[in-house]
Amino acid sequence: MTDDHPAAAFAEAVADQLAHPDAVAGPSTAQPWWRQSLAHGAPGIALLHIERAAAGLAPWQRAHDWLTYAARSPLTAGADSHLFHGAPALAHVLACAAAARPGSYEKALEGLDRVITADIQRRAGFAQARIIAGRLPALAEFDVIRGLTGVGSYLLRRDPGGEAVRAVLEYLVRLTEPLKINGETLPGWWSASGPSGRDSVRFAGGHGNCGVAHGIGGPLALLALAAQRDVTVPGHRDAIDRICAWLDRWRTDTGAGPLWPYWVNRSQLRAGHRDLDGPQRPAWCYGTVGLARAQQLAALATGDTDRRHIAENALIHALTNPLHRAAITDTSLCHGYAGLAHIATISASDATPDAAARLHALVPDLLDAVQPAAGNPEHTAAALLGDVGCDPAFLDGAAGVALAALAPSTATLPRTGWDACLLIA
Repeated sequence: MTDDHPAAAFAEAVADQLAHPDAVAGPSTAQPWWRQSLAHGAPGIALLHIERAAAGLAPWQRAHDWLTYAARSPLTAGADSHLFHGAPALAHVLACAAAARPGSYEKALEGLDRVITADIQRRAGFAQARIIAGRLPALAEFDVIRGLTGVGSYLLRRDPGGEAVRAVLEYLVRLTEPLKINGETLPGWWSASGPSGRDSVRFAGGHGNCGVAHGIGGPLALLALAAQRDVTVPGHRDAIDRICAWLDRWRTDTGAGPLWPYWVNRSQLRAGHRDLDGPQRPAWCYGTVGLARAQQLAALATGDTDRRHIAENALIHALTNPLHRAAITDTSLCHGYAGLAHIATISASDATPDAAARLHALVPDLLDAVQPAAGNPEHTAAALLGDVGCDPAFLDGAAGVALAALAPSTATLPRTGWDACLLIA
């Protein structure tokens, strides 16, 4: 991995073109949600400037201007908020800023923490009552994007010994326990809807979601990260083992390495088998790359050397197989080349020496898809920001691409913990 890949210049060009909120205009920016959406709005752009300022690559004023802009409007709290929208979203960004500038933003963070902690304890209580009543969960109850797992990752950072973290972890342990519905035993995270969160003929009887963004991969990552920090609750290891056993059951070992399905529907569960639908896009949100990282974290937390070996090799195979690479269609953080380069870099920092060397060797090629050596970084950034349908922000937009490209292109690891919201670190 080189220290000066052209993707670093691309990240700088994106940051320059998003230097101030006044430089960003479009139909979305006038919407009330835009100032408080980590996924698609101002907080995600602030993260880019915070990380660059922390690395000494840009002035802090840019980050401050974006934070001020994001915090200027009332924040959503309660049931309609989650890690990627509302009070928890801004809190995550402020926590990253505070990591770069210790002592800053503490008053604002303390106020947000009180609101978030009270809300999460209520939500965890409702979720536990749902389990006791024997009802299946909605994905939004537990997932990373909208659910308790996502906000739990923020609380683990801010107050690892707190009651709210414990409430989330105790809930996740219960979530992994099987439920009997109409005489049929289902995984506790089985959702009655389809992956979209809506009823679907294709998913009559619901589905078991395996992804990191919306499925059981996210809770596995949070349980593992908490265990690595010695933050555990009764049944913690059993919960990790149950999730891993599910992933083992549905793993397909191929010549291109192990693969996990995005989800399992009711008929496949009853048959105990599902055929993969051809090549899969390797990504953070769904697919082998995100699940390989989650299992690597679980293996590190439990000392499972076999799982660590399987996870690291799965990641390497997913990033090298031409059929799976061909399924990648963009450069985004969520499911594109920049996200893959970042996860490869983060995973390499925890990998065995041989796997780490192989992962590092793959990074320049992944970054070439973000910024070709023969291309002009400013033109690439302008083209990405000018694409019809491309937002400038975090999950699918230019700021996320630039953030994800930063660490692998400069041979460093994140300084602010911005990627904690992805449950990969």
